[in-house]
Amino acid sequence: MSTLPNATASPTPVSAPTLLEGTHWIDHLRDGTVVLIRPLRPEDRELEEQFLRAMSPDAKRLRFLCSFREASPQLVDQLMDVDYDRRMAFLALAHEDGHLREVGISRYSASSDDTRCECAVTVAEHWRHKGLAVVLMRHLIDVARKHGFRQMYSLDAADNQAMQELAAYLGFKRSLDPSDPTQVIHTLAL
Repeated sequence: MSTLPNATASPTPVSAPTLLEGTHWIDHLRDGTVVLIRPLRPEDRELEEQFLRAMSPDAKRLRFLCSFREASPQLVDQLMDVDYDRRMAFLALAHEDGHLREVGISRYSASSDDTRCECAVTVAEHWRHKGLAVVLMRHLIDVARKHGFRQMYSLDAADNQAMQELAAYLGFKRSLDPSDPTQVIHTLAL
């Protein structure tokens, strides 16, 4: 997962999403910035690849719990594999330097018993601390509930302070991963 409210600031409510059509929303972030949130589509592969290339090594480590220089085609295939039910992803898009760019993404994938889903959220470093991770996660949580999941969880590096703050803000409970002391598990009852 990624960052949002910093621990010293009191939580600032993010405006409610404005539904455009179907599952597209225009959201206003805390600083007034406007983003388009919509489901990931097959034609977004290039946007996703650009987003991954722009991530710092530390951001990749925190998001994927490992380090890599360039995302493999297999990793990108896996990230692009959504069915809008058991595997869901929402993009945050914004205009930067005259181009539409992916500036954040949230996603979930169903566990084998179909009652739980694992989630993740990543926000471009220069878009952090604006409320984007909260907006992306709220859309994801809402869709997971609508699809009948009873619990959402995330495996994260124990030193990921930004994720700890975001998870606590969203109501996730934190526990140590019993199989790996370098990781924590954040869980949210849906």
